[in-house]
Amino acid sequence: MASEFDSIRVRAEQVGLFETIVLHGRLSDAAPLTAALEASIRAHQAQQPGIERSNIGGWHSKTDMLEWGGPAAAKLAEMAVRTAKRLSHFEGREAATVEWDVRMWANVSPPGALNMSHSHPGVLWAAVYYVAAGEGAGGELYLEDPRFPLPQMTLPGFRVLGVDGQPQPVEHRIASKTGDLILFPAWIRHGVRPYLGSGERISIAMNLSAR
Repeated sequence: MASEFDSIRVRAEQVGLFETIVLHGRLSDAAPLTAALEASIRAHQAQQPGIERSNIGGWHSKTDMLEWGGPAAAKLAEMAVRTAKRLSHFEGREAATVEWDVRMWANVSPPGALNMSHSHPGVLWAAVYYVAAGEGAGGELYLEDPRFPLPQMTLPGFRVLGVDGQPQPVEHRIASKTGDLILFPAWIRHGVRPYLGSGERISIAMNLSAR
C-alpha cells in the first residue's frame, strides 16, 4: 500500500573528518650519515646489554642515544624536529618560541624479532629512521586505527566505509627501506610485525616533545 512518505529520500554528502597525518619520506644523500649511525649503534651494542620495552627478540638501547650517537645522531634529531615543525601548530604561540626535546634510541632486530603494540604517552610525535632494512619479508611498522576498539568489542567484523567506498582497515602497515624516515602522532598505537628475512634490521626511534 502506497504511503505519503514513499517519495522521501536521503540527500547527503560524505565528508572525511579528523585527518591523521603520517609522513613517510626518504633522506637524500644519506649514506655517510647512515654509516656513521650504524657504526655508533654497533659499538654501543657491543658494550651494553640493552633494555626491554616493546621489543621481543631484539636489542633495544636506552633512550640516551643523543649522548653516545655522535654528530650523526644530533643531525638526525635536527632533521626529525624540522619535519615535525612543518606538521605542527600551537594555538596562540609563535612557532619560533616553541622549544623541542628529543629522546632517541636504537633497535637491532634479528630474524623473528618484533615490537608489541604500544603508544608514547605525553609525546607529540614519534619518528623512526631505518639504518638497515634487512633482506626479506616482514618487519613492517604498523599503525592501529584508534577509533576502532570500541565498535569491535560489540561487533568485531564492523567497518566504517571511507569516502572511497571501501571498508576502512583497522591497521595500516608500512614497508620501509634503508634511509626512510617515518613520522606519526605518538598517541597512535603502533608496533612492528615479526621480521622474517635474513640479516639484522636496524632502526632508530625518536620521541619529539615541545614546551
